Parts: sequence; structure tokens; C-alpha cells
Amino acid sequence: MIFINLIIALLFPPSSQVVWNKYQINGFTQGTTYSVTYYAQESSVNESQLDSIFNRIDASLSIYDQQSLISQFNNSNDCVLMDSHFKNVIQRSQEIYQDTDGLFDITVLPLMEAWGFGKKGIVPTEPNVELIKEVQQNIGTNLLKIKGNSLWKKNLKIRIDVNGIAQGYSVDVVADFLEQKKIVNYLVEIGGEIRIKGKRQPSGELMKIGIESPTNHEHLPKSYQKIVSIPEGAITTSGNYQKFYENKGKKIAHLMNPKTGYPIQNDLISVTVFAPDAITADGYDNALMAMGLKKAFQFVSKRKKLESYFIYKDENGVVKDTATTGFYSFIDKNEY
Repeated sequence: MIFINLIIALLFPPSSQVVWNKYQINGFTQGTTYSVTYYAQESSVNESQLDSIFNRIDASLSIYDQQSLISQFNNSNDCVLMDSHFKNVIQRSQEIYQDTDGLFDITVLPLMEAWGFGKKGIVPTEPNVELIKEVQQNIGTNLLKIKGNSLWKKNLKIRIDVNGIAQGYSVDVVADFLEQKKIVNYLVEIGGEIRIKGKRQPSGELMKIGIESPTNHEHLPKSYQKIVSIPEGAITTSGNYQKFYENKGKKIAHLMNPKTGYPIQNDLISVTVFAPDAITADGYDNALMAMGLKKAFQFVSKRKKLESYFIYKDENGVVKDTATTGFYSFIDKNEY
């Protein structure tokens, strides 16, 4: 009987067909929207779990929450005891600050406010030269010091804003949470910052990401400059074409060069960065914008874990694009 049962088992093996389901959670966080898509046999992540994660991050890193750790630090005369979120972001920010020679700098909050960004209800106005010089004396991530789990000020007027890296970090935190739940096929997006792992199921196709065209207008449907597919990693985009105001006929963009004290003005329109994780991609994209096309391209080409796609204006004002060799491998072959 055992022999017969073995033959039956070999001839008619039990079905191993995996039933995949697609789960999608959408919501609002950090002043923008988020979307989490994952493929699994059953639901193991819900909106309330994600909201709990975002609430903990906001309690640490939101400059709009007066009780958050970052607000406590900005209002202090010396130091604050960091939680794990705060410490992770500060440490990575210090590393990117060093690597970009100060072009990525989380101490720019006073500069952003001087130019009319960062405060609600404030009418944006262009600051005078004296104010910019005064503010710049109190800028520099090198003026922050970590001792154990405490963050200290070397300059009492230092105030920080991690909005240039916090969304990428939040994406990573959510992605890590999904992986703790044994989810290996997912896409996490917060405010356009994205991290992907695995494929669509059950088709096995790579997930596609659209890089938004900088010529979009609010009253027109979205159009995409390129469609890319990556097996695993993060993609973030920085551009100077969305957040700006006009003053005396001049366009004042929200991206600042911390070394000059003025908004970034060069040939770049947007930079899309690929990296293994979203905190890295998000941290570098603004710095690359500040470099301009030539320096940014050279910078990325020397770093094995970074790839980039650039949209820029040539000397005649014509909008063009280019990318590093590694990034071209992600672009849908029908798109270029």
C-alpha cells in the first residue's frame, strides 16, 4: 500500500500553484500622498499600521510639529536626545554632506525661511544681501555633533530641516516593514520617492515607473518623459519646476545652494537618481541639481551605487535629456 501511494504521489503531485493577490494602500502623510502596492497570498499590512509608522516618524522629524524631536532641537540652546529615526537620518545626512562638499546640507532652514519657504502664511519676498550673509554664518552640517544618542549644536543658531531626505528615509522604513512581513514583491511611493523590490505577480513582469515631464501644466493630464523598470532599488527625483514663486518678474525656485545662499540656477531642470535605498537617492538628488549637468554627471559616474537621469536646457534653451550608462539600462527600450 505504501508503494502504491508513493506511485500515486509521483504521478499526481499536490498542486503547488501559488495564488497571488495584489494589495494597494493609499493615503496622506508628510504633506503629500503615499501609495504602497504589494503582492502576496494574503493581506498582512494595513493602513493603520502604516499610519502608525508615519506618526512615529513625524514625532521625530517633522518641523511642522512643535513637539517633535527636530523642533525641540531647533528651539534648544544645546542638544536633544535622539530616537532611532532621528539618529539614522542625521548620520546619513552628515555622510552625504561630506561627500557632496556641503551641497547637501540639512541646516538650511534659516535660509529657506529667508527666501519665503518653510513658513505657512508668510508672503514670499526676496531677501537682501546682508540678510543672506548673516544667515550663512549659521549654516553648515559640520556645526552639528553627535555624542552617543545626543545631537549637539556647535553654533546656538543652528536649525535643521530634513525634508530633503526624510521622505526617502520614510520609504525605506515602510519597505523594511514589508520585508519583516515576508513581502518580497512591492512598490512603496511617498511624494514621488519610490523603492521597489521584486516583480508584478503572477505575471513576473518588472514594475514600471514614469519619470514626469517637466513641461507638465496643472490643467493638462500628466505626461511622462521616460518609463523605467528596475528589479530592486530606489528612484527619487528633484526638480526646480514645481515649487517656486515669482517676485518682480523673477522665478524663485525652492531649491537652495547652501554654499551661495541663493536659489539654484543652472542648466539642470530635474535630476532622477537611482540608488540601493531611498534615503541615499533622496539625499543626493538636490545636491546633484546644485552641481549643474557636467559636474553632476562626473560625480555620479565615479560612484558605483548611483545612477542618474538628467533633464536640462542646452545653451540655446532647448530641453534635452541624458543619463549615465547604468540608468539607460532601466529605460524602456521603446522610449528612446
